[in-house]
Amino acid sequence: MTAQKPVRIAIIGGGCAAMTAAFELTRPQLQGKYAVTVYQLGWRLGGKGASGRGPAGRIEEHGLHLWMGFYENAFRIMRECYAELGRDPKQCPIADWRDAFEPAPLAGVCDRLPNGEWEIWQGTLPPTEGLPGDPLPASHHWTVAEYVARSVALIRGLLETIRRNESEGNGESVASALFSSPTPDNLVDQVTRLFEYTELATLAGLIQGVATLETMVGSLAQFPQNLLLRFLDVLAQNARTVFDQRLVERKALRRVWNVVDLTLATLRGIVRFGILTDPRGFDAIDEYDSREWLLLCGASPAAVDSGWVRALYDLGFSYEDGEASLPRVAAGQALRGTLRAFFTYRGSFFWRMRAGMGDAVFAPLYEVLKRRGVRFEFFHRLRNVGLGSVDANGAQPHVATLEFEVQARTKSGGEYAPLVDYDGLPSWPSQPLYEQLENEAELRRRHLESHSDSGGERKILRVQSEFDLVVLGIGVAAVPHVCGEILARDARWRAMVDHVKTVATQAFQLWLRDDMSALGWPGEPINVAGFVEPFDTWADMRHLIALEKWPGTDRPRSLAYFCNVLAESDAGSAGFLRDGARHARDAVRRNAVRFLNEDIVHLWPNATRSAGRFRWDLLVDPGGSPGDDAADESRFASQYWTANVNPSDRYALSLPGTIKYRISPLDETFDNLTIAGDWTACGFNAGCVEAAVMSGRLAAHAIAQSPPLEDIVGYDHP
Repeated sequence: MTAQKPVRIAIIGGGCAAMTAAFELTRPQLQGKYAVTVYQLGWRLGGKGASGRGPAGRIEEHGLHLWMGFYENAFRIMRECYAELGRDPKQCPIADWRDAFEPAPLAGVCDRLPNGEWEIWQGTLPPTEGLPGDPLPASHHWTVAEYVARSVALIRGLLETIRRNESEGNGESVASALFSSPTPDNLVDQVTRLFEYTELATLAGLIQGVATLETMVGSLAQFPQNLLLRFLDVLAQNARTVFDQRLVERKALRRVWNVVDLTLATLRGIVRFGILTDPRGFDAIDEYDSREWLLLCGASPAAVDSGWVRALYDLGFSYEDGEASLPRVAAGQALRGTLRAFFTYRGSFFWRMRAGMGDAVFAPLYEVLKRRGVRFEFFHRLRNVGLGSVDANGAQPHVATLEFEVQARTKSGGEYAPLVDYDGLPSWPSQPLYEQLENEAELRRRHLESHSDSGGERKILRVQSEFDLVVLGIGVAAVPHVCGEILARDARWRAMVDHVKTVATQAFQLWLRDDMSALGWPGEPINVAGFVEPFDTWADMRHLIALEKWPGTDRPRSLAYFCNVLAESDAGSAGFLRDGARHARDAVRRNAVRFLNEDIVHLWPNATRSAGRFRWDLLVDPGGSPGDDAADESRFASQYWTANVNPSDRYALSLPGTIKYRISPLDETFDNLTIAGDWTACGFNAGCVEAAVMSGRLAAHAIAQSPPLEDIVGYDHP
């Protein structure tokens, strides 16, 4: 009996979505049904998550990558990957997924005071039961009603915390006597009495009112919408009174009040906009910007302008055209992301990697996929996705050709071996391993990870000859440049690339001679958002220094990552123009130098000599030159910075009114093509690792019906 030939799948791209699709399609239980080849621009995998080892073995990232405790799909893939890899902990410092990821519960949010100073709130989000990627109950399904219940419980918990720190005297006993023990049977009477008594304007009365709301939430069908809305309005009004009285003497309560205010506004919005019963769920409000929607629902301008909300926008790079004056994110996706982040995280709210993302994520995936027989074709720049002609019988359109430009070839004629070893840890280098490649001198002059790179021979793959199915895992910003035939034929694809916009980002890393305490930031490593532009997000990454290869005479004592959006005026068409890319990098350097001179003093008060003058001698040069007091800003050249302007490096935005234009990996318009990326309609429409992994799993399902849709955690759409 002749063995059936495997289905040949061409996966284009090496980011999280593409690698997830490869991982799913080559699972052992599929018994080799699919033969996968990955075609990747340049010398490494990772996409927006790529990292490399530079001078002194230092880890150089595209930006700051933190995983969140609700990334169930992403953690599940990595846990399975490490288990299959089976590294020896005696030989490799990162052998298990718990070696690769560690909890990072300490976070900070910044607010600017009227006097221009910055106030930074630090808090440790408590650990929760379980770990991300642990099995979930088969019937588990996050519903809007569950989120509502948890939101009400959050408000009550905050109010109870305040009550424990102060005495309400007789007011508490009066309120308890009037409004005790709400049950579904007496709720209507209880709500009526709450409207009539002024006790609701005391802290104890407010707590009792929220307790009543909790019971109402458990019996929503019994209450007309107008009664529930009225009750929420009364609660919000009285909460404002309760907090206004306390904020005069206890300004630290302002942050608590902002959370209560925003949560009450969210609850009113969920009821007012019918989200509880709308089959679209949170998508029903995606036409609104999140801030716009919160204000419509009664949130105070102060709460909407608080560090909490700015941090939400910062974490998602949610600034149209990279302009700080254009904060925009679809309200439904912002709400979904916030509720999932705070109410479904497991173990820790944030998780940080104990190495670069390339080392901790993409090297293990590469090794496992290689073992499974996946073939990797590095240095393949996609030029065109060619469609076949539609025959007279009206057959579905399909991909007929894939045209590449082969950027480099190995001297041996075999596969390129991309990894380097750092004390037993397989890692990606920041530059190609030129010694393996032909025409080294010419290649060193080129930008092999740029879509503007040119040179090399043309290579055309044809359907049925070299491939059967295609997974297009490139960034949405690259689609117009390589999918012209698809755009010409399909109006939905044209609408998608017109509306699903992206933004360039910028990042830089500092290796410093002093530790954080000496710089004026005591305490444990922290992640901070909501800070000043042009770098609103900072993370203390000192834990990575131990994995780098610095000479002992001048070893850094601290390591800091900064990132933010990059304005289009600085990015422009840089991804396809070599001079433009240089212009963008120069802009990032100017932004970083100005930021260090003028703004870092608010975080690290001991890092400046005088107003507007950063202590440049703090920077450790991987070349080993000692610092001196005369060092000036030219020393910044020894650090690492990047302008992420290539089409596949740009961050996909979730702008209001655009989510509906995303196309699903399950779409069947083209017979042998599926798409994968955090820019697709994947059930979590945001630019993040979890969305990319969900999309990759959906792409695999579109081909193999595996994994089952119910196994894709958080994918709630039919």
